[in-house]
Amino acid sequence: MKHAERPDAVPKPATVMDVARLAGVSMMTVSRVVNGEATVRPTTRIKVQAAVAALNYTPNPSARKLAGSRPILLGLLYSDARAGYLSGFMLGLLSKLSLRHVQLNAQYCDANSDGAQAVAAMLANGINGLILPPPFCDSQPLLDLIARSGTPAVTVSAGQPVPNCYGVSIDDYKAAYEMTRHLLALGHQRLGFIRGDPGQSSSERRLAGFRAAVAEAGLDTAHDIQMVQGRFTYHSGLDAAEQLLSSNQRPSAIFASNDDMAAATVAVAHRLGLYVPSDLTVAGFDDAPLATTIWPELTTVRQPIGEMASAAVDMLVRHIRAWRNGVKLPFGQQMMEHALIRRQSDAAPRHRPAVRLGIVA
Repeated sequence: MKHAERPDAVPKPATVMDVARLAGVSMMTVSRVVNGEATVRPTTRIKVQAAVAALNYTPNPSARKLAGSRPILLGLLYSDARAGYLSGFMLGLLSKLSLRHVQLNAQYCDANSDGAQAVAAMLANGINGLILPPPFCDSQPLLDLIARSGTPAVTVSAGQPVPNCYGVSIDDYKAAYEMTRHLLALGHQRLGFIRGDPGQSSSERRLAGFRAAVAEAGLDTAHDIQMVQGRFTYHSGLDAAEQLLSSNQRPSAIFASNDDMAAATVAVAHRLGLYVPSDLTVAGFDDAPLATTIWPELTTVRQPIGEMASAAVDMLVRHIRAWRNGVKLPFGQQMMEHALIRRQSDAAPRHRPAVRLGIVA
């Protein structure tokens, strides 16, 4: 007589066959997706990844070694763990690493350092590839060291392509231009702008986009526009907002180069008794988690931070696996889409000025 299965029996872990059946593909296709190979169509890759997540599938380490797969060790250099950008970036990395049989060595390094010493130590410990978010994507000594070592790397949010490196970014110039046009279309003509870290190329691109939109609108930059230096930190945003809001010509809208500084601007406005957005419009950049955890929630530029982290892992995994199989892949750049996200921190000014030069109030 057959015994009934015990109700407390431990369920069997999902197999590659289970994933293939749920996704409607072959087991070979599942293997290619899990190993980060570039020969799978994007739509098929998404179906397989969804099946992996639904079944909580974990590749068998022994089977993967028998198949010739070796672990990949990636290095990440970071500076400010408190930054909203980095928290979203890390979440994107971790979600991708669980599917890739990839290990991550995350190394803190002071933002004032060029990062070369920290990376040299990681290279000595057998790093197979490097992920370089700001500010290290702009460190020339670091990039020179990586080029000499022959280690594949991905720069994230660098202002321009870096030779012999992969790159993933958005068009910072266009995004800042569009946000500035949005503020002008609301009727704002006294604008404040908080610049990002002067050592980062993305800061300069955002500033250039802001300036282009202002010039196109024909505003008097000597009287209508105020620009204050920030450093992409919350504290620098406090200082910059204090300077802008204590001015005799207080702006009706402030565009900060990232969400940390925009959130700081909202805090200063509240302390001064200004209501956001009726007294002051505030806009940020990044759409980091912080943007929706303050009140009012920030109008901002969304760059797909998590997806950019995932793309960085994909690029390195494909490159390293191809190299191990004797294939050399060309380096390339991936430009991702941004979006202007309106929330509760923007509105038309109380006293709307006349329409000028095609900017619709």
